[in-house]
Amino acid sequence: MNISIRLILSITLPILISPSLKAQKANFGAYKAQYDQGAGSTIFDKGLKQTAPVSGFPFVLITGVKFKDCANGIPTENELSHLYTISDSVYATVTTLVKNIMAGTFTYQCERLEYYYVADTTQIRDRLISLFKKHFNSYEPYINIKLDKDWDAYLKFLYPNEETLEYTQNEKILMTLEKQGDKLDKARRVDHWIGFTSESDMECFISYTAKQGFKTVTKGRDTKSELFKLQIFRTDKVDLPSISKITTELRKEAKKCNGVYDGWKTTVVK
Repeated sequence: MNISIRLILSITLPILISPSLKAQKANFGAYKAQYDQGAGSTIFDKGLKQTAPVSGFPFVLITGVKFKDCANGIPTENELSHLYTISDSVYATVTTLVKNIMAGTFTYQCERLEYYYVADTTQIRDRLISLFKKHFNSYEPYINIKLDKDWDAYLKFLYPNEETLEYTQNEKILMTLEKQGDKLDKARRVDHWIGFTSESDMECFISYTAKQGFKTVTKGRDTKSELFKLQIFRTDKVDLPSISKITTELRKEAKKCNGVYDGWKTTVVK
């Protein structure tokens, strides 16, 4: 599926997944993003990142339906209950045929697709065609089965990229500030931390931050980790688009100097 991501909209989404899939011992996460033709939402098993690709599950099954009862490409609450029924039926059908790992779902342009990694593809297509035709013939089905030994569908599509993860962390911090009465509308001092394996790498990064108006608070070797730690600050706005642009740039520039961006902190401003 060739869909390019343009802008992360939000990370705080309800995990809209069917009861049978919730019963699996999986740690699901969710995010919403803007794609070429509108907004789409993704649910993914966060824990699979530690083991993917899983040996013995070389095929990916992508299946689901087009639905008509939708708003801005996303199912209405009434439609969602029907999609849960379809999801549970697909899960039961696939599970009776083959060992599988449910990796996540993608909902976009009034279509909801589920991603399963399977050990074998025998009879899956025929059984799903029969299922959709017999029980859900008012929906337009989608079935795609292909070899994906490297789990690209999960690692490069479902799993959030670095920009998405940046938004995730930033949104969590901002939610904490808002709970303490911060309206996020005032610029304030924002501190950032970055780690390096050598002093020369740290100085490389300081050269960049100085040109960007950041001031150094502390720098030097950490006695516990043996890493070189740098703390910098600058006065900035902290609304989600503003702070995410800043942290993304700092993370990218830190990489150029072999460093690792380690987050930011600020005070509550009311």
